[in-house]
Amino acid sequence: MEFSTAAGGGGLPVAVIGSGPSGLATMRALSRQGLDFIGFEQFTDVGGLWNIDNPASTVYESAHLISSRSTTEFAEYPMPAGTPDYPGHRHLRQYFRGYAKTFGLQRRIRFSTRVTSAVPSGDGDWTVAWEGPDGAGSGRFSAVIVASGTLHTPFLPSFKGEFAGEIRHSAQYKKATDFAGKRVLVVGAGNSGCDIAVDAVHHAAAVDISVRRGYYFVPKYVFGRPTDTLNQGKPLPRPLKQFIDKRLLRMFTGDPARFGFPKPDYRIYESHPVVNSLILHHLGHGDLAVKPDIDRLEGSTVHFRDGRSEEYDLLLCATGYVLDYPFLEPELLGWHGPSPDLYLNIFSRAAKNLMVVGMVEASGLGWEGRYRQAELVAAYLAAQRDSPVAAEVFGSTIGGPSPDVTGGYRYLGLDRMSYYVNKDAYRAELAAHLARLAEPGGPTGPGGTGGPAGTAGAAVPAMAEVQR
Repeated sequence: MEFSTAAGGGGLPVAVIGSGPSGLATMRALSRQGLDFIGFEQFTDVGGLWNIDNPASTVYESAHLISSRSTTEFAEYPMPAGTPDYPGHRHLRQYFRGYAKTFGLQRRIRFSTRVTSAVPSGDGDWTVAWEGPDGAGSGRFSAVIVASGTLHTPFLPSFKGEFAGEIRHSAQYKKATDFAGKRVLVVGAGNSGCDIAVDAVHHAAAVDISVRRGYYFVPKYVFGRPTDTLNQGKPLPRPLKQFIDKRLLRMFTGDPARFGFPKPDYRIYESHPVVNSLILHHLGHGDLAVKPDIDRLEGSTVHFRDGRSEEYDLLLCATGYVLDYPFLEPELLGWHGPSPDLYLNIFSRAAKNLMVVGMVEASGLGWEGRYRQAELVAAYLAAQRDSPVAAEVFGSTIGGPSPDVTGGYRYLGLDRMSYYVNKDAYRAELAAHLARLAEPGGPTGPGGTGGPAGTAGAAVPAMAEVQR
């Protein structure tokens, strides 16, 4: 069936794909501007990957935030009193449900509906197709905002040789009892890999962790406070921060090389740190061991690059995820490398009114950082409605090169770091771009006609006609 999605006033709504943190932030920002939208969610509820009941969720039973709640939560919707410093997925599922209910977002979302394609029309609008409870459907929209997340399509490496045991990605891992009695090799020592290794030591017959590079390990608490709350004032200059923080880590965690980890060949914060000191605790107690990169597999034997070998029943690959937007042609995102080439990691240069919210990683950016992305997107769309000249100027800006948002850090040239930013530099650029759209008389400034802040926005767009 084909739907005409004409909204009140004759305009078309915005399509928002996904109702996890980024999707909810986007819907909230659009509603504050009085912009009509329809959300699309594959599952029956909000929360994205943090809703463990969602079949597409990649979280596990022991999953908690690696950033503290106060640096992660939405500024206008703090987590309830009594929420722990590092809440788990159960707290977060309730938090997102409360966010959606408070701001009237759930009634604007088509649940159990999977977007199958989004194609620009010749007249500047978009045609979105989907599969839902009533079968296939399609409709026209003024813009498409992709907020489906970055952690749902696993990257599973290929290995030389054949393995007689089980090879599983961490996306398939849910509970530690899965390891009972097994000899387990965790492949990859990022945050998930270290979390899972710590889980495994309580149930597995034996646990090792295979790494190919060194890491900086950050404890969750320093001086009795969540570590990421200690420096919330004016950011320190990059060289000074790297100098001080590296020495603080040595005081609190020691040198990970003494447990078998390679020494990092990069400076702190040039790759995402591992926020987990329990892995060092268990290494120090002999509960697991660090192994080098895998050379080849042979039956139940894993041969390592240093010539050693061990027997295992399960290889648990905590090897990360690849970006995946299967409903879009890659060219629409300027996608020719490991990640789309978008202005400020948001705006497509190849297709008007195609935006991605949430394709950004930064230590400490939090969900509020995703909301700031959404706020800028909503302001741009509101400008197209209320101040076409300002919108045209902004459109010219996003057609050019992105500003430098590295904060002077030389990030590792890894695929997963290709959309990494420095939170302070990035938020400063978002604020500067928003200010240019919100100047007096502009689309969201005094005298503009944007929707009032704090409201739930316009009514649900009407379905004017249905053609079968």
